[in-house]
Amino acid sequence: MVKKKPSITETKRLNRLHWFGHVLRMEENRIPRKVLYMNLETTRLRGRPRNRWQDKVREDGRLVCEKRWKKRVYNREEWKKILRTASNLHIIHMSME
Repeated sequence: MVKKKPSITETKRLNRLHWFGHVLRMEENRIPRKVLYMNLETTRLRGRPRNRWQDKVREDGRLVCEKRWKKRVYNREEWKKILRTASNLHIIHMSME
């Protein structure tokens, strides 16, 4: 049986979730963790709001596991298993747009 290679979009989504889990498990005083939740008080341009990195992570997380996916990030082994399953089953190849 030939294993299908993941698409670029799928790889990008998996890497984004992998990195998010890594940063979320960091200590709160670490710079990447601080930047993750940093709020820059700037005025937005007119028109449709731009997508933020966190918005994409939220969409990807819902695709991988629907219920309480943010709490599952803290259990490293469970999170690895979820991402591995998503990769093997090509769950996150679906478009959210």
